[in-house]
Amino acid sequence: MSQSALIVIDVQNDFCPGGALAVADGDAIVAPINAMMQDFPVTVLTQDWHPADHASFADNHPGALAYDQIDMPYGPQTLWPDHCIWGSDGAKFHPALHIDPADLILRKGFRPHIDSYSAFFENDHETPTGLRGYLQDRDITDLTFVGLALDFCVAWSAIDAAKLGFRATVVEQACRAIDLNGSLAAARQAMQEAGVTLA
Repeated sequence: MSQSALIVIDVQNDFCPGGALAVADGDAIVAPINAMMQDFPVTVLTQDWHPADHASFADNHPGALAYDQIDMPYGPQTLWPDHCIWGSDGAKFHPALHIDPADLILRKGFRPHIDSYSAFFENDHETPTGLRGYLQDRDITDLTFVGLALDFCVAWSAIDAAKLGFRATVVEQACRAIDLNGSLAAARQAMQEAGVTLA
């Protein structure tokens, strides 16, 4: 019998209106996500969790601007405004998000020298977060992804899930995107090519 889990990606203050890296309309997905939690036996929340000296922050690269792209040892890296610094209000979950139903809260992006979009791997596509093992130990085969942002952390998580053999679905109405230089269209194409179902 297949087991399913809801994977809620980074519904945090800094990604919602008024936050340091706000996704337009990001807070509009909170109520639908809360409602969806009742339909899944397992819920996992991910939490972007950066040190202040994180390599993905534009402020840590003299002369660089937010949304510039640089080359890192693990590949291209978009530079972001400082966001989700551990212990800050911006790193907290949106206050209306139901966190009590969560079976697991997974923090990612805490290594200073590498970013982490996916819930499964750092951006080197090699360093695991441990989520795969947790889900496998609980005999979970079907994953439904929601959260922020659709074209970055949600997409990378869903693609990795499909590559790891999980059945992966993204519910787009419970996501919002940044859409940086066509990133949303590219993410949709990459998800479909990886076998992710867009619902």
